[in-house]
Amino acid sequence: MLETVEIEPTFASWRVKARELLEGGVSPEDLIWRDRSCGQEDLFGEVAPVPMRVRELNFTVPKAFFPLAETVACHSAENRWALLYRILWRLTHGKERQLLFVSTDDDIRRASYLAKEVRRDCHKMRAFVRFRKVGESESGREQFVSWFEPMHHIVRYNAPFFQKRFTGMDWSILTPDECAHWDGEILSFSEGVSPQEAPNGDALEELWRSYYKSIFNPSRLKLKAMQAEMPVKYWKNLPEASLIQELAVKASIRRDRMMERETKAPTPAPKNLYLQRLHHQNTVPAVRETDAVSMPETLEEMRELASCCRACPLWDRATQTVFGEGNPDAEVMIIGEQPGDQEDLAGHPFVGPAGQFLNEALREAGLDRKALYVTNAVKHFKWKPAGAIKGGRGPRRLHDKANRAERKACRPWLLGEIARVKPRVLVTLGNTAAESVIRPGYRILKERGEVTGPNEIGFEGRIIATVHPSYLLRLRDGDERNAARERWIEDLKIAADALG
Repeated sequence: MLETVEIEPTFASWRVKARELLEGGVSPEDLIWRDRSCGQEDLFGEVAPVPMRVRELNFTVPKAFFPLAETVACHSAENRWALLYRILWRLTHGKERQLLFVSTDDDIRRASYLAKEVRRDCHKMRAFVRFRKVGESESGREQFVSWFEPMHHIVRYNAPFFQKRFTGMDWSILTPDECAHWDGEILSFSEGVSPQEAPNGDALEELWRSYYKSIFNPSRLKLKAMQAEMPVKYWKNLPEASLIQELAVKASIRRDRMMERETKAPTPAPKNLYLQRLHHQNTVPAVRETDAVSMPETLEEMRELASCCRACPLWDRATQTVFGEGNPDAEVMIIGEQPGDQEDLAGHPFVGPAGQFLNEALREAGLDRKALYVTNAVKHFKWKPAGAIKGGRGPRRLHDKANRAERKACRPWLLGEIARVKPRVLVTLGNTAAESVIRPGYRILKERGEVTGPNEIGFEGRIIATVHPSYLLRLRDGDERNAARERWIEDLKIAADALG
């Protein structure tokens, strides 16, 4: 006689029940699995429980089974519990120890397919959740709410990602099946709600639409590819979706204008660099106006908007956007490469070992960090696990250099910062910063010092290019490091002298 097993639709509930059945020697063919919340009628009426054969079993389960099972458990397929128990039975009682590595097996192939669909749904949730500000708590923490309609039961599975990414604010993610809530200390869950309980919008959405409009590239418009990556079902929850039809209609006109501009020869830079510097030394340096088009008026608004940036894939693995900070009227702007591990977690630039090393050098060079504006060319932490490097071990996240496309995607934020701070002097630290500001292919160790000639962003002030403090920290020889540090401080002194 078949036994009907009712469980809560969670992996933890299934795991407890599966272990009990496994130890009792109950075969998969003797079971009917059912979610306790589904409310279906029992087709077989009252079924007496199958007598358990109480005996001690000495079995182990491969570690690889658990992450697969936890992912499959999030799928909405009704037969997922039976599938997982069948695989578990075969691993333990069937003595098929290598089953998980047999990709042609029907059960493994089905489980892999379900897991892939769950991971895809998780990716969509991370990409298309849009938080809307609804107020502030008594302690001053901002409170946000979002609405999302997942295809599978991924809220609990995916919630830790949002907890880590948005630790500094209170938020709720509302869905029809289950809701997740974070108050800065506890991650909790509640029953699902209707769409009517979700907020309609906030002031930040208009800024986001403005930014999206400014970075929209008509030459890359492919509606079919866009709909494949961003299905229409998600559009109603995305503030930028209302612009897609309008931008698509105007795409051909904008594309023609872009091609026409590209055919025009660039204006040559003045040949007499001395006269060029003399002309600009008593004026505020300029950045090409079109580079910061449609950006908010203030740095604070830019910082809020940048927290929503999805212009390149780096946001997906970073904890948060690390925007620049410091004196909004600074005469010197320090531009690093990208946030490191500690900066990514703290949300502030140059707070780790490299930042402390920089602070000491700035003091020796006669520069007060509080009077400066400090930022990075790339606003998200790009990293790879230590295990990905030969000889590397442990869970550490190691810096990985941003590529040209990622630097280009971040450039509007950097140009917006320069245009609003209006510094007289830029100090670039490292190759990534130099290539973003001066020109692609710039090599610090060969060309460091004050930059002469035109630069990539049209900045008319003075630019000093030098090494990144991380480079100095990696030097193992003490004498070599001290000599390199002295030369580095001399580079920083050029920036201090430029203010005199």
